[in-house]
Amino acid sequence: MRNRKAVTALAFAAAAALALSACGSSGDKAGSSSVADVEASPKTRAATVLDQPFTKPNLVLTDTNGKEYDLREATKGKPTLIYFGYTHCPDVCPLTMSNISIAKRDLPKADQERLQVVFVTTDPERDTPASLGKWLTAQDPTFTGLTGDFPAIQAGARQIGIGIEPATKDKNGKPVSMHGAQVVAFSPKTDGGYVLYGEDTTAEEYAKDLPKLIKGENP
Repeated sequence: MRNRKAVTALAFAAAAALALSACGSSGDKAGSSSVADVEASPKTRAATVLDQPFTKPNLVLTDTNGKEYDLREATKGKPTLIYFGYTHCPDVCPLTMSNISIAKRDLPKADQERLQVVFVTTDPERDTPASLGKWLTAQDPTFTGLTGDFPAIQAGARQIGIGIEPATKDKNGKPVSMHGAQVVAFSPKTDGGYVLYGEDTTAEEYAKDLPKLIKGENP
């Protein structure tokens, strides 16, 4: 049995800048350290449980239908997974969404309907509501995609310890978006972000944990 590791939200936020992934840059990572490294304890399971959960971000953005989406209101009292990434990412982002989608299919239908999965773009200049919607539909048509002004997205990400930076270009002129690759799970009981998952979390690991996350329990 793998042991659950608890850390504080403050400790995670302090380490967020060390855990940015350089999507679109031949799979290279920028800052391979993570909150697990900062805690000086080897990662022994997919879930990292926070003993002081994050408050859900105060984010009002635009969904894939072009409508205003208030994150707090729309997901209040619902089990919610939030991830910041972008559709042109060649590896981490699509794999993360795919793994969650695969795991979700193992849930009973009622739990599938309760689970909210929110993907917030870190590249709003290219990720329009239409293009974001098309990309997410290929993953899971029930996933919510959000876009908007970059400063608002960046500020919202920081509220839950996720570091993101404006997109730049590599030496070949290819756009690179630097962003934290963690998935944050929010409890339906408290609306607090209490569990973190790294980019290496598998579909099988999500599948094992989702039934508990749906109930607001610790995995």
